[in-house]
Amino acid sequence: MNGKKIAEIRKKQKLSQEELADKAKVSRSIISFLETGKEKDIKILTLTRIAKALGCEVKIFF
Repeated sequence: MNGKKIAEIRKKQKLSQEELADKAKVSRSIISFLETGKEKDIKILTLTRIAKALGCEVKIFF
């Protein structure tokens, strides 16, 4: 999973981690951990929510 891709897309959309977390209905810390590579064991439902909030498909993160 490429967390840097989440950060890249989020920044292009001018969203803060907090704003993305709110849109995806996940915690800001999850977004932070994913973007920095600290979170390795992530549920597909969480990734799906993040992808939907960013307007992309989950496969772009891999």
